Amino acid sequence: MRALALPVILLGTLAGTAAAQRPVLPSVPQSLTLRDAVDLALRYNRSYRQVANDRSASAWGVRNAYSQLFFPSMSAGLGFGYRGPGSQEFGGSTFALESSTIGSEYNVSLNWQLSGATLAQPGLARAEMRATEAQIDGAQINLRAAVQQQYLAALQAEAQVEIVQIQVTRNDEFLRLAQARFQVGQATMLDVRQAEVAKGQAEVSLLQARQTVLVEKLRLFQQMGLPAPEDPNVVTLPDTFPVTAPTWQLGTLLRAAEEGNPDVAVLDARAASARASEKSAKSQWLPTLNLSAGWSGYTQEYSNPEFLVESQRDALNGARTECDYANASWLNDGVEPLSCGSLVLTPEREAAIRSGNDVFPFHFTTQPFSARVSVSVPIFTQFGRESRVAQASQLADDARERAEDQRLIVRTNVSQAYYGLIAAHQAIGIQETNRVAAQEQLRLATERYRVGSGTFFELLDAQVAEQRAQADYINAIYAYHRTIAALEAAVGRPLR
Repeated sequence: MRALALPVILLGTLAGTAAAQRPVLPSVPQSLTLRDAVDLALRYNRSYRQVANDRSASAWGVRNAYSQLFFPSMSAGLGFGYRGPGSQEFGGSTFALESSTIGSEYNVSLNWQLSGATLAQPGLARAEMRATEAQIDGAQINLRAAVQQQYLAALQAEAQVEIVQIQVTRNDEFLRLAQARFQVGQATMLDVRQAEVAKGQAEVSLLQARQTVLVEKLRLFQQMGLPAPEDPNVVTLPDTFPVTAPTWQLGTLLRAAEEGNPDVAVLDARAASARASEKSAKSQWLPTLNLSAGWSGYTQEYSNPEFLVESQRDALNGARTECDYANASWLNDGVEPLSCGSLVLTPEREAAIRSGNDVFPFHFTTQPFSARVSVSVPIFTQFGRESRVAQASQLADDARERAEDQRLIVRTNVSQAYYGLIAAHQAIGIQETNRVAAQEQLRLATERYRVGSGTFFELLDAQVAEQRAQADYINAIYAYHRTIAALEAAVGRPLR
């Protein structure tokens, strides 16, 4: 059980950490305006958050580029070592070490390089950051357009529910009318059955329309990046959108799209970044200046300090023997003899040797300061430099062509949306006329059936025509609003 307890605890800790890293989702207001939906999407939509997360990395890229240009890199190291006793051969000689040693070392180094690449890097990093910002702005505009389109789709579905609800109420009235006429002998059972079928079909259509509302609201919540409530119907969409005659001029819209369309802005920024990369590649022809400096130190301590004491004692004994021999054999009479009394290892000197050995780990022996300056000039790189310049130039040309092609696409999209908007506004007027005519047709058919001049089939046909006219009118209104949303997305800014 203990073997299982630790993994379970670790998994629980990791799960808690992961949950803590997730953003806390807000409670969605029951009355959700379009502005609320857009604000929530900008905070919680996962796709947009992935794009917005690139801002921090690009900002640090700019800082890194300027840091490489103006400041040296700095590194520091600290190490520890051990060597056991034994013998080692080097250059034909054998060196014996009777005591193990422990040691430590440190080093601090500074390095700075100035080249064409470091000179061009700040401009390249700024271009990349502008491209990232343009991409984030474009993602924000596209997300606003997507949320607005889905908000309109949900409102359109709710409007269709109202139409079908009227149809259900009307079919219920038709059924009572057919039953009343049948009871007085002015209609047949076929009329009653037809009225019952029509009512049932209307109720099924109402269920389907309500289901469509649920689906569209679920998609709206998905677009916002939030989980929908268990019953999406508790959230209402209060915004209304008036229908007004379009007053925008195509030329003004085209100029606004040239300046503000997010896709054009992104590709322009990418083209600028590609040109900066081309300049960086061409800078490889310049020489490179390298500056470096360093500080270091080390310690070496014998594990057995008595080894040092004995070595010093043996050395002093040997020196004293030579001193005595010199006094006895080399010096003539009358010459003052050499002083050999100092060649003795006193207790004080033994203590000093032991104390001097106690240097591990931080009593370093400092090494001399070192510095180096070098200049390198590329002469022949096996055409690698030329190949990189050619590739960078190709990418810059391709990026410029893509930007120009996108301008043409945007111009086409703006023009198409503008003419579509005019047609959609005109279609609303036509559908309004058709709706009024269908309502009048249904009223006349109802009166004819009530007084016995018309058949129930005529009444059903008039009702179907009126329902179709109502649906077409609603669809025309929301097609107009969706076209405005598409035009705003193509231009790159709100128009109303």
